[in-house]
Amino acid sequence: MHSPPLSPSHRTRTPPPPPWAGIVCGILAMALLGLVAARWSPLMRLDRDIAEALHRRAVTEPGLVHVNRVLTDWLWDPWTMRALIAVAVVVLWLRGARVLAAWVAVTSLVSSLLQQGIKAAVGRERPRWPDPVDSAHYAAFPSGHAMTAMVSCCLLLWLLHRSGARPWIRRTALAAAGVSVLGVGLTRLYLGVHWPSDVLGGWLLGAALTAFAVAGYERFASRCRADEDG
Repeated sequence: MHSPPLSPSHRTRTPPPPPWAGIVCGILAMALLGLVAARWSPLMRLDRDIAEALHRRAVTEPGLVHVNRVLTDWLWDPWTMRALIAVAVVVLWLRGARVLAAWVAVTSLVSSLLQQGIKAAVGRERPRWPDPVDSAHYAAFPSGHAMTAMVSCCLLLWLLHRSGARPWIRRTALAAAGVSVLGVGLTRLYLGVHWPSDVLGGWLLGAALTAFAVAGYERFASRCRADEDG
């Protein structure tokens, strides 16, 4: 039986990655989650010290605050990231890589559900200021902006690699992804709507989820190719 297309090109051979990246990030994310849920004093104190220092600076720099709000509300907003994933899914679907398209879409959906579920379970309050420069709603941990950016950027980089994109395109995309993932975390901290551990938790959870999704797909694709070759 002929298997459905798994990637834009059957000539692409991406070896299954080892699961260690996902395991390490997952362990670190769970450890951080436990510390946040237990309200471990050293972590809470560190979060507060960093957040207060950034807020003191933010209230004196309204121009920089505006730049950060534009970046976090438009360029690096979770819906912007999801829109990029949606475009990639549509392109994959139209090119016949429907299994891969579904895999990417489901991974993005699981990311959203996971972050919302953890937020509800932990119920961590966001920073509160007498003179806030921005506002955000719902629970703080993990940062949805940080997690969505990590998952979306990693998925898009993986797809570029699988498609056989030219090295300079991959390098440019990697640089843009790095700036986006780091930048979105910094904007959330500068605007005083997250604690540092919220952002770190979002990054770790996003990296773990994407690593497992990529490893799972590549193993599935390898089995399908082995069946075709057999």
